[in-house]
Amino acid sequence: MRKSKIPTIIGIFILVFGLAAGVLLVRNQNFFRLGASAEFAPKDVRISNITDSSATVSWITDRETSGFVKWGEGQDSLDKTELDELTSQSFTHTLTLRNLTPQTTYSFKINSGGEDFDNNGIPWQLTTGAEIKLPSKTNLVSGVVLTSSGEPAKNALVYATVGGGGLLSTITSQTGNWVIPISAVRSQDLTSLVVVDEKNSLVEISVNAGPGGVASAQIYPQSAKPTPSIILGQVHDFKNLPANETSEIPKASIGLPDEATPSSGFSVEEQSATPSAQTVTLESVDNGEVITTTEPEFFGGGPPGTTITITVESEPITDTLKVPSSGDWKWSPPSDLLPGTHTITLLWRDAAGILRTLRRTFVVQAAEGPAFESTPSASPTSTPKTSPTPSPLASFSPTPTSTATVTAAPVPDSGILTPTILLSIIGVGVIAFSILIWRKSEI
Repeated sequence: MRKSKIPTIIGIFILVFGLAAGVLLVRNQNFFRLGASAEFAPKDVRISNITDSSATVSWITDRETSGFVKWGEGQDSLDKTELDELTSQSFTHTLTLRNLTPQTTYSFKINSGGEDFDNNGIPWQLTTGAEIKLPSKTNLVSGVVLTSSGEPAKNALVYATVGGGGLLSTITSQTGNWVIPISAVRSQDLTSLVVVDEKNSLVEISVNAGPGGVASAQIYPQSAKPTPSIILGQVHDFKNLPANETSEIPKASIGLPDEATPSSGFSVEEQSATPSAQTVTLESVDNGEVITTTEPEFFGGGPPGTTITITVESEPITDTLKVPSSGDWKWSPPSDLLPGTHTITLLWRDAAGILRTLRRTFVVQAAEGPAFESTPSASPTSTPKTSPTPSPLASFSPTPTSTATVTAAPVPDSGILTPTILLSIIGVGVIAFSILIWRKSEI
């Protein structure tokens, strides 16, 4: 009889173990999704460009995806959403919250890859600054980020601090170019503006391109118009460089032979005494120029009959036009441009059939003052397509003087029936198996 009881004890042990495992799996329904969640989890989350009415949120992910934030004035009232400014899936992500109230704390979470993430169980928080009279003159730093092989590093996050002030940021264009206004940089406590000394206020720059790598540089404002090329994977010390010859961002002009296709650059212009008659020109905006209207009109010259494709990358907006017989063309965006950094690209074929491009980066500044902001949101009020419900579930809120790094586990989804059914079948099987063993032990 003692030997007959051993299988019964084993059966009871298996049953208890099965029930315990079932309870554990039911309570952790995302068990099999943790690997995917880790790839989408926001990392290196930062808050930058904080003013009295706006702030920028940026982060990276290990896997290309899209994202958005859900935000509001309280942790339980995250009733607003803002989309990632990059319309395609990417390793890098940035967006700007606008129309904020001065000296107000906001909470938010991040939705990345369709999952919600917060800051260790609670939403992030950020606090806006007080209203400050902004300077009338705009001061800029700019440059280009390249990969180790010399290719443009597109969609790389660029961060900068000037004279120990608050964190500023932007994102590189398709050609690796970036522009950051520094005239309205605030102190760490957001209560005053930093007085920028062109010779002595150190600009510390860091670049994060996700899997593409990181880079850093130090330079003084007088030498950063533009900075020398910043190469991913390198640490640059530009502090001993002489001042640029001009105080504004110089125009970049690339002359190309007829048999070559144009390389990337701000502009491609023929060496001609009358450029408007030989090639397409853009005369209404210089590279790095700050404009104070959200309804700009672009104009220039070109050979009559030439078809020009115009793209404003940061919106994005694409349109085509033909140069009239007068040789002068003009074009305005169909909708207002948001304050922030934009890039306009002209694309056309010259008389030899060679495809030519011309690019200019410019900054739209609101009429009331240059509230610094990174590249504007593509569609700030629309509901993201990645969300299964009308209101997306994401939001984020770091403090204005610190950088938050996301380590929180994803919020589990409720109502998944498959694990429960599977566990029920396993449970029934375990019970049946235990009964069978018990009956045999009694024989």
